[in-house]
Amino acid sequence: MTAPFRTPAGGRIDRDTVHTFVFNDRELTGHPGDTLASALLAHGVHQVSTSVSLGRPRGFTAAWAEDTGGLVQLEHPFPEPMLLATTVELFDGLAARGIPGRGRLAEIADTAQYDATHVHADVLVVGAGPTGLAAALTAARSGARVVLIDEQSEAGGALLGCTDSLDGSPALEWVADAVAELDALPDVLHLQRTTAFGHYDDGFVLALQRRTDHLGELAPATVSRQRVWRIRARHVIVATGAHERPVVFADNDRPGIMLAHAARTFLHRYGVRVGERAVVFTTNDSAYLAAFDLADAGVQIGALVDARPDVSPDLLAGCRSRGITVHPGSVVRGTRGDARITHADVSGVDAPVACDVLLVSGGWNPAVHLFSQVRGRLRYDDVLGAFLPGETLDGVSVAGAATGLLELPGCLRSGREAAQSAMTELGFTAPATPLAGERDPVRTPGVPAVLWYVPDSLTATTQFVDVQRDATVADLVRAVGAGMRSMEHIKRYTTIGTAHDQGKTSGVVASGITAELLGTRPEAMGVTTFRPPYTPVAFAALAGRSRGAMYDPERVTALHDWHVDHGAVFEDVGMWKRPRYYPRTGESMAEAVLRECASVRGGVGILDGSTLGKIDVQGPDAGEFLDRLYTNVMSSLAVGMIRYGVMCGADGMVIDDGTVMRLASDRFQVFTTTGGAAHVLDWMEEWLQTEWPHLRVRLTSVTEQWHTFPVVGPRSRDVVGAVFGDLDVANDAFPFMAWRDTSLDGVHVRIGRISFSGELAYEVNVMGWYAKALWEKLIGAGEPYGITPYGTETMHVLRAEKGYPIIGQDTDGTVTPQDLGMDWVVSKKKADFIGKRSFTRSANLDPLRKQFVGLLPVDAETVLPEGAQIIESTADGVVPPPPVPMLGHVTSSYRSAELGRPFALALVQGGRARIGDTLGVPVNGTLVPVEVTGPVLVDPEGARRDG
Repeated sequence: MTAPFRTPAGGRIDRDTVHTFVFNDRELTGHPGDTLASALLAHGVHQVSTSVSLGRPRGFTAAWAEDTGGLVQLEHPFPEPMLLATTVELFDGLAARGIPGRGRLAEIADTAQYDATHVHADVLVVGAGPTGLAAALTAARSGARVVLIDEQSEAGGALLGCTDSLDGSPALEWVADAVAELDALPDVLHLQRTTAFGHYDDGFVLALQRRTDHLGELAPATVSRQRVWRIRARHVIVATGAHERPVVFADNDRPGIMLAHAARTFLHRYGVRVGERAVVFTTNDSAYLAAFDLADAGVQIGALVDARPDVSPDLLAGCRSRGITVHPGSVVRGTRGDARITHADVSGVDAPVACDVLLVSGGWNPAVHLFSQVRGRLRYDDVLGAFLPGETLDGVSVAGAATGLLELPGCLRSGREAAQSAMTELGFTAPATPLAGERDPVRTPGVPAVLWYVPDSLTATTQFVDVQRDATVADLVRAVGAGMRSMEHIKRYTTIGTAHDQGKTSGVVASGITAELLGTRPEAMGVTTFRPPYTPVAFAALAGRSRGAMYDPERVTALHDWHVDHGAVFEDVGMWKRPRYYPRTGESMAEAVLRECASVRGGVGILDGSTLGKIDVQGPDAGEFLDRLYTNVMSSLAVGMIRYGVMCGADGMVIDDGTVMRLASDRFQVFTTTGGAAHVLDWMEEWLQTEWPHLRVRLTSVTEQWHTFPVVGPRSRDVVGAVFGDLDVANDAFPFMAWRDTSLDGVHVRIGRISFSGELAYEVNVMGWYAKALWEKLIGAGEPYGITPYGTETMHVLRAEKGYPIIGQDTDGTVTPQDLGMDWVVSKKKADFIGKRSFTRSANLDPLRKQFVGLLPVDAETVLPEGAQIIESTADGVVPPPPVPMLGHVTSSYRSAELGRPFALALVQGGRARIGDTLGVPVNGTLVPVEVTGPVLVDPEGARRDG
């Protein structure tokens, strides 16, 4: 397919190879070396999207990351939203479309790899333009370890978009020689396609590398699509160049309006003429070079509009030789057109000037983002109309165009001198030989005019300051009128500078316009803070390999495969995959849980409780240590016995509960909740190491070593007795809250008489190596009794029926043991323990504190939503209008097979005094009456515990 705006020759593209791509369902062609933007422009496609708020047509305004309008949605090989077509390298098979305002996320997981790596260097040079190459060469020749990074696909910076010479030879030849020398040095790491997006203290820089030439499916599966480089350098040289800035005027957002140097870049780097007839609007000399190059390439220049009344004779001569009409002391007041500009309205010209592109240059803003990110102070330069680095920072140098320099020879010298200074600072002997072609810096070739916008109150609503955000001069006027004076406030009020380009072209312009509106100077306004990232970074790149199980580790028990084979539905609990329930064919979760509950209460069930936290506590002072941690006494526990305990924070609020086995006089095994295991161990270590280092205690997590299987129900004794024939499981020999060691086929097994359901139960503990074999033996022994594996949902129902709280579900960090009705677990004998003093605080003694109670819906049908609010009941049963005083909330709610109805647990103000009362729970706009009960709803006498 012919690309009508492709030049016959030139550019840095591979014309011998053709890539086919699709844009907005239209098949087009391009070449290796193209960006999606340059390939579209080669086919005359300027409009690519519509604006986010107003839906106005949007096109390319620049040739790289400072572009404000060319946002696309990549469709193939993988959907990616909000990408700049100017930075997407073309590849065969690419499919994309313009974004109508906003992009969309992919509905499938990205299979590409992302990773991160670290590197240390003496010197990091950011930018491989002439300045950065000069700095890198100087540092490398001194023997320093050098890292050179640049965001483009090849080195050269601004030279890639022009035809500049150096000592009579093409400047790009000097670039090629410099790159070859650097690549030959062993201590130089040279990374192209790598954007430094964040600069932090102590020479730490984050950079994103696009690791393949394309995003296509041909990339090796072992190669990551993007890599984050974490670079630590002793000295950072910022050679990031400058961004050309626009001038704001009426309807300056039409497709076809772009920065002048962008048009020059598309011509020389990509071999693309951006139009057939152009108008150039400038405040400085640099746009003349773009006009000359485009005219020489066959583009008709309809007018060159210069805001300055006086123009260099050499530039005027260049225009005359090319038939370009110059309008000094003039401005572009507005434009005409629809999907693309057709005319420019020029002051002093009677009729609109026809054009299909309008090239604008309002000057240059040094790219000082990385300098500013480490709190480098900026200063305003009146001549350039730009903010420059205003101070010297330790370990940081800024060189070249980033300091306001605009000529190639001066940039070379600036880069060399910055590196020499850094080398001296770091103790290296830097070569004193000047680089070929360098000269003294010239900061202002030609005197620019500082022009921020073309004032016209009638068109302020279409004078776009931030094209991507649809933010205009009228928005700035409104912000100032509302009393805004800080650019930080104005940024947030208007959203200027908050889009993908982060104000690269709009930030300084907004400051300049605001200064004029307020009658002050730009230096008084300053600019908004430059924050990382410099350019958008995909969350996938930041996550790297920390995704899926690598981001949120999935811990599984030794029985996981067995659970999978038996149809378990899993839930995540404290990073563990735990079976929630085991549905049979056609069963819903509610039906499966009711069946499992009935089987446990009526026969026998078995649970994989291996995820419970287990901490081995050893040492001569182990008993005293646990006494200080738990509210009750553990040191008096006899060997062979078990005790339930509660831990509180210093504020007296419950943080965890569980059981403690005494294994020997100097050894205990502590069981914690699944989710609290890591926290409890950390809590123990904190007190042991920082407050009680004199205690002779050692702590070891054995959670994964021991697997635990509660065998629960009235037939549990039969099952355990059948498997462990040498163990006397009768009540007299094996009482409640005792543990016994036994063995099976020579394997050590520890069994505890513990019940979290109120039923007769045995917790069987074995090392993980033998867990599956023992589990299957227990299942086999239970088959005559209809043994039923059950999951966490059934476990929750069973414990809730007995009023046993789950810490973190039935508590919220404001609940004491007394609030739970567990005053019995708080020792009256111990002199002290963590949280003891807080129990006497007046707030903790308030009778209207929320207390743990049960709730029974009066209709015996409604399952109350967990988290639902509890209020006073009303005579008419209608939810009263707000504000409605809240008495508490539902913490757990289930349907009970044993009770034949729903029930709930709750925290209610003065709850125990309200037992027998009727309160209300709003559910979907209806007030459901509930009876307040005690929390124990099944077997309150505890008769079932011993079988």
